[in-house]
Amino acid sequence: MVMRNVLIIEDDADIAGLLDIHLSDMNCSCEKVQSGAEGFIKARSGLFDLIILDLMLPEMDGVEVCTRLRALDINTPILMLTAKAEEIDKVLGLECGADDYLTKPFSIRELTARVKAILRRVKMISMDSTESIRFKELTIDLSMHKVTINGNRIDLTPKEFSLLTLLATHPGRNYSREELLRQIWGYEFSGYEHTVNSHVNRLRSKIEPEYEKPTYILTTWGIGYRFNDELT
Repeated sequence: MVMRNVLIIEDDADIAGLLDIHLSDMNCSCEKVQSGAEGFIKARSGLFDLIILDLMLPEMDGVEVCTRLRALDINTPILMLTAKAEEIDKVLGLECGADDYLTKPFSIRELTARVKAILRRVKMISMDSTESIRFKELTIDLSMHKVTINGNRIDLTPKEFSLLTLLATHPGRNYSREELLRQIWGYEFSGYEHTVNSHVNRLRSKIEPEYEKPTYILTTWGIGYRFNDELT
């Protein structure tokens, strides 16, 4: 089994230790830091398979850490830890680029399910493939995990790439938010549909020529989303 490198950015030593213990059981090697500033420096190395990032941190909060990393095109998957349920809406509203969210207090079972789902998606994306998908100016290179528009590279997070790939490989098919949660995030929890909306909005902001009039990812009212099957 391949060892995974995980960066834990958490100022609560007890929680960080608990994460370390259970992630070690999942064949993960963990590095722990307690401040957002130090975590940001470590995360910039790009040497980690997953970053577990607390929202409330000294020196630099989790939203700022995440936003700065994404601005540097560092697309390491990020699992955000939040102390209160309502803070999830704040994080999503800022669209900082986290891949998933877990509210404290969390169960170990839920934590491991989220981590396994993230790492499974990353593994699937990295599997060898020679296939490319092209729609008008948009090209998705599955083997290189690369998206371009008119030849210009568009940097996507792993979740954004997975979401785009799923929709684009099934043009015209309507996906409910619940289906996308199951297939992209790997879990089924009611009330997390806004996570899907946030990622679709971020993805649209990166690939759509006109954000208000999407060309590629269309909304099917009352159902969810679909990839435009009328593109040539």
